Amino acid sequence: MSLRQMEYFVAVVQEASFTRAAEALHVTQPALSHQIKALEKSVGGALLERMARGVRLTPMGRAFLPHAELAVRSAAQARRAARATAGAEGGELHIATLHSLAVGVLPDVFARWRTARPRVLLRLHEYATAEALEEAVQRGTADLAFGPEPADPPGTAVPVGEEELVLVVPFDDRLAGRTTVTLPELAGRAWIRCAMEPVVHGARFLDWACGRAGFTPLTAVWTEHTSTAVRMAAAGVGVCVAPAHIVRGAVGEDCTVLSPDPAWKRPLAVYARVPPTGAAEAFVDLLRTTWAALGDLPQRPYEDCRPPAAPVR
Repeated sequence: MSLRQMEYFVAVVQEASFTRAAEALHVTQPALSHQIKALEKSVGGALLERMARGVRLTPMGRAFLPHAELAVRSAAQARRAARATAGAEGGELHIATLHSLAVGVLPDVFARWRTARPRVLLRLHEYATAEALEEAVQRGTADLAFGPEPADPPGTAVPVGEEELVLVVPFDDRLAGRTTVTLPELAGRAWIRCAMEPVVHGARFLDWACGRAGFTPLTAVWTEHTSTAVRMAAAGVGVCVAPAHIVRGAVGEDCTVLSPDPAWKRPLAVYARVPPTGAAEAFVDLLRTTWAALGDLPQRPYEDCRPPAAPVR
């Protein structure tokens, strides 16, 4: 089997049609069909079921697909890495991250990057959870991932800094004017919860943290995005937990930001399956410089409120 055959196979699956796949690949349909048949012959069975309208995977095809996708993505990464190493002046760089970091941190980084290297195209892949982000890197979706430091990095991991999780309440809240609060003080409050909430010890972070403080959080609203939860909290719907950087970007001065006592922190890193070079290495340096320039994150250790062996994810 060849890489081209796997590229053709993945295209047919993505388009759910030989005709559309051929158009996307700029090849004739007979040529595409010939390559797929040759691939099926080499693996020893049918990968696709031809139907009157479109195609669908056979059981063998479902087993083969993730490996073919990884091979195709890895080949694309290899081409990008080679071009980047040659000069970091062209091509493209794929960055994967969490939605909260994409909203709260990367706009400034991307703006600086575009000023310094306008000919390098950036492609951003956003994920809701650290687990989904790590899985995407394992699949070869991106050249670099920026997020919570993995317990078991897939290759190279470069520490960037620490992210603090803070509590958000309205500017006229009874706690306004304070800078810190203990969780037991919030035992009777309603909470805005988010599908992107970190996970620790197999439980959603707020459930775990409040449980340690002796109460179960009263959930008022569930949201899909952290930025929405922050807006809801600023409007007085309830208290929410959010990364400090996204609160600044989402609501500015419309709310009160409280640091839990003890503080909640998690280390951040840039990681990849191979050591970053060329444009990728330059992006890592820029990200670390930008993060260091923030300079306003509290420095209390997160370990004050959770075992070091169980990082918030």
